[in-house]
Amino acid sequence: MHAYNRVPSSGQSSPSAPSSPRLRSKPAPRFPAPKTLPQHLASQFLSLLLRRQGIFLFAPLIYISAVLFYINTLDFHNLPPPHYAPPGSVYRSPQLYANLRPQMDSDNSNADAISTIWRNSYKGGEWRPCIDKSSRGLPESNGYIYIEANGGLNQQRTSICNAVAVAGYLNATLIIPHFHFHSIWRDPSKFSDIYDEEFFVKTLANDVRVVDKVPGLIMERFDHNMTNVYNFRIKALSSVSYYRGTVLPKMVEEQIIRISPFANRLSFDAPPAVQRLRCLANYEALRFSNPILSLGQTLVARMKDRSANNSGKYISVHLRFEEDMVAFSCCIYDGGDKEKIDMDAARERGWRGKFTKRGKVIHPGAIRINGKCPLTPLEVGLMLRGMGFGKSTSIYLASGKIYDSERHMKPLLEMFPLLQTKEMLTSHEELAPFQNYSSRMAAIDYTVCLHSEVFVTTQGGNFPHFLLGHRRFLYGGHSRTIRPDKRKLALLYDNPNIGWKSFKRQMLNVQAHSDSKGIEIKRPSDSVYSVPCPDCMRRSNKTEVLKSSLAT
Repeated sequence: MHAYNRVPSSGQSSPSAPSSPRLRSKPAPRFPAPKTLPQHLASQFLSLLLRRQGIFLFAPLIYISAVLFYINTLDFHNLPPPHYAPPGSVYRSPQLYANLRPQMDSDNSNADAISTIWRNSYKGGEWRPCIDKSSRGLPESNGYIYIEANGGLNQQRTSICNAVAVAGYLNATLIIPHFHFHSIWRDPSKFSDIYDEEFFVKTLANDVRVVDKVPGLIMERFDHNMTNVYNFRIKALSSVSYYRGTVLPKMVEEQIIRISPFANRLSFDAPPAVQRLRCLANYEALRFSNPILSLGQTLVARMKDRSANNSGKYISVHLRFEEDMVAFSCCIYDGGDKEKIDMDAARERGWRGKFTKRGKVIHPGAIRINGKCPLTPLEVGLMLRGMGFGKSTSIYLASGKIYDSERHMKPLLEMFPLLQTKEMLTSHEELAPFQNYSSRMAAIDYTVCLHSEVFVTTQGGNFPHFLLGHRRFLYGGHSRTIRPDKRKLALLYDNPNIGWKSFKRQMLNVQAHSDSKGIEIKRPSDSVYSVPCPDCMRRSNKTEVLKSSLAT
């Protein structure tokens, strides 16, 4: 008898009873021995697989090998194209316009929206300007501050207002800001070419000293060369404590300091005294020079004359569809090969190598769905018609040179035949003195947009940023501005089969959101240049509102 061991010995998978002597006496049939090396290897492989551990070890490898073998047999080059393109990957707005236009033109369901658009404007109460001016004299100055304002018109405006605030806070004398010549805007204008310098100095007289040049005795120490003056490289959005602790001691020591560049070098969140100076500079001291102001007011009057059928009310639209804006966005429209060639060339001119770096992947469809693509003139027209503005609405278009303007502007002019631009409203002689100066042209647009019944912004940037605040300052705290949710618009424009009634309902929701957000109270991260309540304005009580209404 053989003993039966319950515990398997090393190398055995499970215990088993011993074979009977009778069965062991007969030799088991055997496969013929392999004669060649491949047969030998195959035999070993099969014997390994027959063991339980081998099956678990090699099963995944066998499965992966089979999948790879199958994939290798497929011909991906001849696969049919997908039936559905991902959202945003195709510019479908022209198809949408073609489908909606018959219903749009036959829709007479309501009057022009311009007369009723801001019906909810003052549900949160009305505000009025409230900027206190100092009446006492200024103490002796701690030194001079010279700043270089970089960027376009409204980025320079940020620099000017922040410089006034810093100079007042440090009890310094501000030298009239110098405008840095930029390779993109290419505008050599000086401060006095764009703003009324005398009015600026006079308005700030009791709060901040402003001079047009540094005394010669001080500049002698620097060989009359401003580049020899100590220049602070200040981080963006620095706090007032940094200026007090770091900038002020150096200014007292040197008598003059230079800060270049200076845009956005002061925190949005600042003490009330600093915010007051920002308000004073932006909303009262900065007035355009007489040539710009005169032409701007003339264009406002002409727009009101052309809007007589709507009681002189007109819409202004800030449209950013210039070639460089379209190129930088990397969005694809319906211009085909010509558009691609134009955009590639524009990107290479303006941002050499930025978009062609190895490994850089651009997804135009994702950019569009995320609301980052510039709205086309067609898309702006569709939005406004959906909001209820009819063909009789007068529109002022504030824009640079529209890319492929003849093709892109055609549908917008079909929807709004009373559309005007500064070039259309003026003679060649009137506009000639400003045409080669981008900042002066932008200042004219700014003036006409400021006094419109409705302002429409289609892209972020400093231009709408300042207009939002300035319009709030003028119109009781309400910006009267349409700021569309471009992500929502992208999804709507991606559906060319939507019906006119449904499209209108969606557009009215977009407009209602702008209306409800018309009056906003500044948060710490907001700028007083776009949200002047409550730093530059205060809420009117019922008695003041009643007196105001009786006066008008």
